[in-house]
Amino acid sequence: MDTISSKSERVKVDAVSSLGVACTNTFERIAASLGKLSLVSINFQSNNDINSGGVLFALPALLSNGLLEMKDKFFKLPKGYYDLRSILIILSFLVLLRVKSLENIRYLSPGELGRLVGLDRIPEVKTLREKLNYLSENGKVKEWKSYLSRRWMEDHPDLSGYLYIDGHVRVYHGKQTKLPKRFVSRERLCLRGMTDYWVNDMYGQPFFVINKTISGGILSVIREDIVPRLSADVPNQPSEEELLKNKRLHKFTLVFDREGYSPDFFKEMFDLNIACITYKKYPSKDWNKSEFRLETEILKNGERVEMQIAERGICFKNKLWVREIRKLSKDGHQTSIITTEFESNYARIALVMFARWSQENFFKYMMSHYGIDRLVEYKTEEINDTILLVNPEYRKLDSQIKSQNSKLSRKIKEFGLISLKNITDEKKVKDFEKEKAEIQENIAYMKIEIKKLKDKRKQHKKHIPFKDLPENEKFSKLYDKKKQFMDTIKMIAYRAETALVNTIRPKMSKKDDARSFIRKILSSEIDVKTDKKNKKLIVSLHNLANRVSDHLAQEICNNLNETETIFPGTDLKIFYKMVSD
Repeated sequence: MDTISSKSERVKVDAVSSLGVACTNTFERIAASLGKLSLVSINFQSNNDINSGGVLFALPALLSNGLLEMKDKFFKLPKGYYDLRSILIILSFLVLLRVKSLENIRYLSPGELGRLVGLDRIPEVKTLREKLNYLSENGKVKEWKSYLSRRWMEDHPDLSGYLYIDGHVRVYHGKQTKLPKRFVSRERLCLRGMTDYWVNDMYGQPFFVINKTISGGILSVIREDIVPRLSADVPNQPSEEELLKNKRLHKFTLVFDREGYSPDFFKEMFDLNIACITYKKYPSKDWNKSEFRLETEILKNGERVEMQIAERGICFKNKLWVREIRKLSKDGHQTSIITTEFESNYARIALVMFARWSQENFFKYMMSHYGIDRLVEYKTEEINDTILLVNPEYRKLDSQIKSQNSKLSRKIKEFGLISLKNITDEKKVKDFEKEKAEIQENIAYMKIEIKKLKDKRKQHKKHIPFKDLPENEKFSKLYDKKKQFMDTIKMIAYRAETALVNTIRPKMSKKDDARSFIRKILSSEIDVKTDKKNKKLIVSLHNLANRVSDHLAQEICNNLNETETIFPGTDLKIFYKMVSD
């Protein structure tokens, strides 16, 4: 009898072991493998000292940013142990814990992370990769992205009036294909890669991103991809009747860097009732300092910003009147801004333009913490033969012309700096005349060379269809459906993290430390207890480094408890507290 009992126990242990590390829910896992399980039961157990359990503090913000909202409309998963709800929560938690690659899951504790979602363990790498492949291949990723961006704009109409647009080059070092080269400002080099065009709000929170392997530049993307989408999605736009009555009224405002400076584009957008704000590319001489006035603007978070500001109206050659606004720095430097936005005062316009740095900070943060540059998929796909792209011969000649023009400008400046003033010696006068003549001869020669290059460039079309590209220049594009899916998860995670940051930033003396403080909480240990009688899931955060940190953490607990969040798939209301309470 004892032998039979020990044998059955051994069989049971072997069955559990074959399912994987930390797999304790044997019955439901076997049922799932046989296709008999439609939905796994979420079952929380009381556990202490769960590593990185603080990520549960982000769940209310993840849900409020639409993580599980309308999920069944856009995605379906086959029957299995891990359902769509659990997969989305697990992926979001992994992103918030700075797991930048699915391969890195191998180094985590699957059982401990499983306890955070009411399961025995999270999926292994192979399973999670299969789920991700299925969702990106069979789901409506683009529709999901569009729904979420529209929802975020509707939730924050005060922030969706100003849309910040900037391109971020994802450098590609792989050997699957030879992607076209583009200039990467952070590297100061031309490198192979793709460009992602991000649309964010004034505080750096993302609305959506557009991925481009072949791009005609930021203005082309704004015109063809971004404006049609914003025209349909931005809330509280003026009616056609209001726009007809007031030609200076605008639907929304686009904010971008000098790369997008184009008077013709400003006119094109103005005719569509869309305002633009950017830096002036070629500012004229400095204005008189007496024109500047000290102005104060107050940010949404209560921060006061003081600036020395002046304004003039100017008319472009295309007969478009715009506002030129300048900010005077303490060192005397004048920063010039051009805008077709006539509703706001000049201090507000300046503040909006300088807030563009929030997007630069967003790129830097997302690269460092969320791995937005990492490849998710290594597959490639063919490019449509009719897509237009810059002719390599045209680009080569254009680059040579720009180089020669730069050298010519330096020579002309050098010529202007040479002066005969206070020179009376006859030999020095002759040397001066000789030097002047040599530089003048070089300038004339360089102008002739530039003229030849321009004539040669005219013989080539600027854009050609992909099919006409020389064979040695042809390339494939990287398959991006999985990347789009994960980018959306990362946007939701970043917005959730930002929501937590905003709850404590006003209470911190060093406001720039708010994000690092939230990261510390997300990676901290917790205790979890279930109170099934009162239908509560009690999450207790372990005490932090000092009393001030504990006080801030308690503030977060209080704010989260006001949301009365129910853990998805259960009837348990999450209650947050400090372990010492």
